[in-house]
Amino acid sequence: MLAKDRAPDRVNIYEIMSKPVLSVNPKMDIRHCARLFARFDLTRAPVVQDGEVIGIVSLTDLVVKGMMPYL
Repeated sequence: MLAKDRAPDRVNIYEIMSKPVLSVNPKMDIRHCARLFARFDLTRAPVVQDGEVIGIVSLTDLVVKGMMPYL
């Protein structure tokens, strides 16, 4: 549950994320993203494009994406 008795569109990302919120660009190289996750001990981060959150990337996403060339 994100926020008791509140609609998801009424919850601000800064209310539920660790601070400071570190975001990634959808065009960020997977290696740079992995380093960012390792350096700041992140498990997930919002993906921001043109000032708008368009998704969330997780450590699992990075591992699966990194393995794709070998499958």
